[in-house]
Amino acid sequence: MKPIRSWVAAGVLSQVAILATIALSSGLSRADAAEPLRVQIDRLISFQTPGYEALAAPVALDDEFMRRVTLDLIGTIPSAADARAFFADADPAKRERLVDRLLATPEYARHMQRTFDVLLMRRLPQKNVPLAEWEKFLRESFAQNKPWDQIVREILTADGSDPAQRGPARFYLDRDGDVNQITRDIGKLFLGVNLECAQCHNHPNIDDYLQSHFYGISAFFVRSFVMTDKEKLVVFAEKADGEATFESVFEIRDKVSKGPRSSGMKLFEGLTISEPKFDKVDDAYAVKPDDKDKTLRPVPRFSRRVKFAEWVASSDNRRFCRTTANRLWALLLGRGIVHPVDLDHTGNPPSHPLLLALLTEELAARQMDLKSVIREIVLSQTYQRASRRNALAGAPEPRDDQFAVAPLKSLTPAQFAWSVMQATGETEAHRIALGEKFSEETLFTTLQGYEQRFTQLFGGEPGRPAESFESTADQVLFLANDPAMMNFLLRKNGNLCDRLLKLPEENPPAIADELYLSTLTRLPTAEDVQDVQNYLAGQTGDPRTACMQELIWAIVTSSEFRFNH
Repeated sequence: MKPIRSWVAAGVLSQVAILATIALSSGLSRADAAEPLRVQIDRLISFQTPGYEALAAPVALDDEFMRRVTLDLIGTIPSAADARAFFADADPAKRERLVDRLLATPEYARHMQRTFDVLLMRRLPQKNVPLAEWEKFLRESFAQNKPWDQIVREILTADGSDPAQRGPARFYLDRDGDVNQITRDIGKLFLGVNLECAQCHNHPNIDDYLQSHFYGISAFFVRSFVMTDKEKLVVFAEKADGEATFESVFEIRDKVSKGPRSSGMKLFEGLTISEPKFDKVDDAYAVKPDDKDKTLRPVPRFSRRVKFAEWVASSDNRRFCRTTANRLWALLLGRGIVHPVDLDHTGNPPSHPLLLALLTEELAARQMDLKSVIREIVLSQTYQRASRRNALAGAPEPRDDQFAVAPLKSLTPAQFAWSVMQATGETEAHRIALGEKFSEETLFTTLQGYEQRFTQLFGGEPGRPAESFESTADQVLFLANDPAMMNFLLRKNGNLCDRLLKLPEENPPAIADELYLSTLTRLPTAEDVQDVQNYLAGQTGDPRTACMQELIWAIVTSSEFRFNH
């Protein structure tokens, strides 16, 4: 079996070692160390693939870039007014200014809240912690730009005993404190390893994943349990005794088992964590359990869970940094450098090992500042590639793992909901109606029911969110005739239908411009203008209004609208 340290070696290289390796391989100078991260990203992407420039798509035009980065950073498409201003701006630094503006908005924090809610909780149903409290914790954390390791430590140490700080405890409590589920999810989310098939035996297909690895993590949580305390709060309590034991089902089957083995607290090939010894079990408690009072929450003097959070969620833990870097890349580029992102092992090496090592070290050096790394990734030429190549006939198609062409990414349910509302002008109509009361929070509160409706239909099965584009009969019927969709199309003060109807009938190009900028963040082609002109020809009064609504509906339900490209 290959030692796991072999596949994490790239993740523990120092920044100096990374740059030295790149320099030796490609003739770069040490002066390149001062270059922005985005430049280093592009160099390592190109360096990995001979003839990359011939394979790669050109940098996307302003319209494609603006739509993509706005969807990725705030979860919706830009307005027509913002698109016009951006297209007209001749400043070479305008893309950088756009990115900085988006990252500074409250919409960024809410989009990150939605993204990481799905990542961490998989849309599991609410059980013991109100969803709103969990969402508030995430949103405020991203609004404050808390380091990612701090957010994770707060989640992994939360027990729910403080009524004012119950949000982060949802991670444990809405999994019902199931130790095996917690172990599996922590491996996937924070360590990049899917140990699900290593719970009952060593993984049958991946030599790097052992049963002892599963129970080394499980040992940190085996003493934890869900209970209801004196305040009638469901909390995640912890005992001071109890060990994780395991036995291979194959050894039991073959009658060669020597009985259950005990596992200490251990992460893969790392050192086993020791804990203080006490002469008596009672001495191990700051608050002792009471057999007569089942509402008394025991508090051990040494918490295995707290120790795990300190050990795992740290910029010093390169496995944690590597997994985080890989997930960020996958969120923005459509696939991980190690892909799938939770199968990081020697049999599935990274497509760009030096790049993953660089991003790992950058995250550590930046103290797990996700926003700063996201900023550099989206300003790289790699991220900004067009989704189509101007390739010569017969030219080879690049592979997805070469990151030479922007991928098509289906909109998430929340992105789809808010993009439809932005495109149809529903958000603008509500902004006008709210007047001085308008804020991101009030607008979200007013319209969140629509987001929930989209999530119910397009979000997949609870606990198993959809990972790729799918189309069901319910979704088709919703888009075709649901009252919510029909409501978006009705003429309201300031919405798209209203703006189109106020434009001169004799100026179809102006109508087409407003229609396409509002929905697809691009100007219409000559063919698009002709289609609009032909469709509206001779229409006046109510029939003209109906035609406008049909044009809007056709675009927001089109394939071009449904994908981030």
